[in-house]
Amino acid sequence: MIALRALYVAIGLVLIWQIVIWVFQPPHFMLPTPLAVAEALRDRPDLWRVHAVTTLTETVIGLVAGTVLGAGLALAMSFLPPTRRILLPVMVVSQALPVFAIAPLLALWFGFGLASKVVMATIAIFFPVASAYHDGLSRTDPQLIDLARLYGAGRTREVALLRVPSALPSLITGVRLAAVFAPIGALIGEWVGASSGLGYAMLLAQGRSQTAVVFACLFLLAAMSVLLRAAVDLLTRNLAPWAPEST
Repeated sequence: MIALRALYVAIGLVLIWQIVIWVFQPPHFMLPTPLAVAEALRDRPDLWRVHAVTTLTETVIGLVAGTVLGAGLALAMSFLPPTRRILLPVMVVSQALPVFAIAPLLALWFGFGLASKVVMATIAIFFPVASAYHDGLSRTDPQLIDLARLYGAGRTREVALLRVPSALPSLITGVRLAAVFAPIGALIGEWVGASSGLGYAMLLAQGRSQTAVVFACLFLLAAMSVLLRAAVDLLTRNLAPWAPEST
């Protein structure tokens, strides 16, 4: 299970972290000890009761919205091939612009509340989903397509009965990748302007030289990404039983 493997990796990284501190003895404001980070999590329950919950809410809504939007764009390009000439450039341009550059504009347009962070997370998520799903829809077995056309299947039936089922593994791959990137979009939005969230807490802690709190926020963000990926794995495990995963 991915969460268990991530736990083993985290334990190994913490051990390396502690060894580095023992050997090089950096100042605490540069690199706090794992114990100091644990104490920050214990002494600042608002980090995981308030700020982590805010970021998680923004991330989950953005993940759902980005998945729906990305899958919808991919299906639109598959059902109506001429739309590719319009939608593909839009997708590419949306990813060519640095997210840091458009974050202030999103905050201006949607305010400093939940909406701008959800939009930012959606933008960061929809491209991997749309790209992976569109690729899967385009790589359906051509022999099956020829057989369907031989029996008089139209474009709608071809996409709905052949391309969509065969492309589900690609969609799952895109959603799994998006689950890892989802918190990043929300975090960037919080850095631009927010009143709560892990990004907001990190900025406040950095301004006060509370490096242990910054590391605590990073720990919560990493845990959130791992849990989201594990949740996606669990939800999509039996979605495409005809394409089992090999290990």
